[in-house]
Amino acid sequence: MKKMKIGIIGCGNISQAYFKGASMFDILEIKACADINHEAAKAKAEENDVEVMSVDQILTDTDIEIIVNLTIPSVHAEVNTMILEAGKHVHLEKPLAIDLGDAKKVLNLAEKKGLRIGCAPDTFLGAGLQTCRKLLDDGWIGRPLSGTAFFLGHGPEAWHPNPDFFYLPGGGPMLDLGPYYITALIHLLGPVKKVKAMTAKGSDTRLITSEQHFGKELPVEVPTHYTGILEFVSGAIITIAVSFDVWGHGHSPIEIYGSEGSLKVPDPNTFGNDISLLRKDEQEWEQMPYSHCYWENSRGIGVADMAYGIRTGRAHRCSGELAYHALEVMFSFEKSSESGADVIIESSCKRPQALPVGLIPGFLDK
Repeated sequence: MKKMKIGIIGCGNISQAYFKGASMFDILEIKACADINHEAAKAKAEENDVEVMSVDQILTDTDIEIIVNLTIPSVHAEVNTMILEAGKHVHLEKPLAIDLGDAKKVLNLAEKKGLRIGCAPDTFLGAGLQTCRKLLDDGWIGRPLSGTAFFLGHGPEAWHPNPDFFYLPGGGPMLDLGPYYITALIHLLGPVKKVKAMTAKGSDTRLITSEQHFGKELPVEVPTHYTGILEFVSGAIITIAVSFDVWGHGHSPIEIYGSEGSLKVPDPNTFGNDISLLRKDEQEWEQMPYSHCYWENSRGIGVADMAYGIRTGRAHRCSGELAYHALEVMFSFEKSSESGADVIIESSCKRPQALPVGLIPGFLDK
């Protein structure tokens, strides 16, 4: 199958994971990278043996079919629009946008131009969550009834070189880590019907302790703790909490409770890790083997899946439809907290197609 040349806009902290991930798929070839900080782009280009370009050059290069948008969340919609107007498909880091209206405009523009939108996270395509999907689909815990999902930490200012944007509009734990958990749950259980939630802010400022800006004080303009209940169209009810206000906890990332047993799902910010199953009438949890093959901790499988989809005409799994539905669910937490009422989710999406089982060469062309 003909390779698809891609470009990267945004050469910050996450970009190397995409350079690494793209190199694992024969269909992808990174031609160039760009950044408003030309020196950052030049360094990444040299490190990965690709061309360095300006943003204008990468948008007008006729060889490039997909541009990966790795800019900060506050400009995602603007950059997505530029890419689509240039006639190129776009895959971006989460979230799809920081405003639901802007996200919808981007999806409408892509549809109008006959182009594709793909959006992280793609971790649900890894061996861990694909194996859990198969266990659910094969009925190992019966009908999923309820469950829990927890990301509880104390923020990125201790390790991220530039953590400011995590505490500004477009940041916070829900738009930062929430996409992994919400997308994983949609992949496992289908679309969300209703949300009831509360939010809070632990402090008005944060102190950076990472090396680059050690001692700088950050203003906190977004909630830093979200807790709520998701009701899925399937009837399953999930209790969820995501937080930058917790120093330590003992919860599993995700647990699903069914009519015939319980399933411990690995961290959805990874492609693998342990999976445990407890079936009714049994006393001990059993660690389950992977049914799927991809557990590389990188980024790029979603881009590759979209490239295969473009080449073969099938739908890609990390779709704009999925990302928009997850975004509406995430925004509904603050909406519910402010109103004190349940929020009915207006959008929906198809449950992403499961990957083929096993160590299959070319499994993404299916």
